Amino acid sequence: MTPVESLSVAEALANILAAVPVLSAERVPFAEAVGRILAEPIVAHDDLPPFANSSMDGYALQAADTAAPPTTLRVVGEVAAGAMPQVMVERGTAVRIMTGAPLPDGADAVVPVEDTDEAWRDKARGLPTHVEIRRTVLAGDFVRPAGGDIARGTAVLQPGHRLRPAEISLLASLGQTEVAVVRRPRVGILATGDELLEVHEPLRPGKIRNSNGYAQAAQVAEAGGIPIPLGIGRDTEADVRDRLQAGLEAGVDLFISSAGVSVGVYDVVTAVLQSAGSIGFWRVRMRPGKPLAFGRYQGIPYFGFPGNPVSAMVSFERFGRPALLKMGGHTALQRPQLPVTLTVAVDSDGRESYLRALVQRTADGGYSAAPTGDQGSHMLSSLVTANALLIIPEGVRHAAVGDVLQALMLDWPEWVF
Repeated sequence: MTPVESLSVAEALANILAAVPVLSAERVPFAEAVGRILAEPIVAHDDLPPFANSSMDGYALQAADTAAPPTTLRVVGEVAAGAMPQVMVERGTAVRIMTGAPLPDGADAVVPVEDTDEAWRDKARGLPTHVEIRRTVLAGDFVRPAGGDIARGTAVLQPGHRLRPAEISLLASLGQTEVAVVRRPRVGILATGDELLEVHEPLRPGKIRNSNGYAQAAQVAEAGGIPIPLGIGRDTEADVRDRLQAGLEAGVDLFISSAGVSVGVYDVVTAVLQSAGSIGFWRVRMRPGKPLAFGRYQGIPYFGFPGNPVSAMVSFERFGRPALLKMGGHTALQRPQLPVTLTVAVDSDGRESYLRALVQRTADGGYSAAPTGDQGSHMLSSLVTANALLIIPEGVRHAAVGDVLQALMLDWPEWVF
């Protein structure tokens, strides 16, 4: 494939998303499926709830006996949650019942205990012989009917649904011990450069520690992928190939590397891709992150991100994260955006720019934003203090105080609502 010299951010993202597949399904224990995307329909094999039960502590009775309160009924028994009723309710009788306990035969309603003369706050609470009912109820009041939530045979969840804690609770209630979900992408992560040291090594002249490998592993994990660290690739084609081969043997679904995709004499990643794969493009009109390779290595999709740490992380946000989400079966691929009013004037070079910014709520209920500091692509400190990336559209070179731009929210704080 002949590399495209320069693409807009939107064009590059569209090409990437068209090139990455949705992965196959796997079966996992339901309790481990939170955040995953369902790959098969879930059909209820039981009613939920499975039997009619009381929604309150109180007395199960026949509603007709409450037509003219107060009225006194004879108490013929008691049923607790988890027990089965041993008596039947007839006209003129009642059974004391606890929340969640099965409704006795003959009963069609429940009166809450606070609407009786029982001293329901008394810890002793011995079973009375009679109870005074002080309100009228209708048939079905305070009763959860069998199948009232979900009827047996109902398709309760469809493929493509993202499983949240609520869905995990539902699966448990239905006895669904396993579930088919889209596989989590396995992502081989390679940092390249002779200047890199491992994190535990002391600094030496001309060397820096490998932050990109760990940053991208964290970004992959946050996006639902499984990071497969491939270590540091030195500035030789042979070493890069050896580490990529280790990724192939580990069964990765995607490669991500940092550095080696610019035009320097030691930028070997593009050469490796050209010799054993393909490069779809390698320049994107964005700042930071202009050098960006996307292609395939031995048939596996490959991202080559810039070496500067902020450039690499921003490039992942715009391209790597949506690709991983798609591979994992997600359909919502983008972080939320907010319209924000600038409190500081900002400049750009005409490329679509992503400034590290702090978004805050304003007194009138809107949102304001200002850059968090130096925007150099090596300045991690300004990314740490940011909660958003302020987007300056392509072609815009200056935005004044009071102008409204979009902010890509990296964090979604409660005050947004």
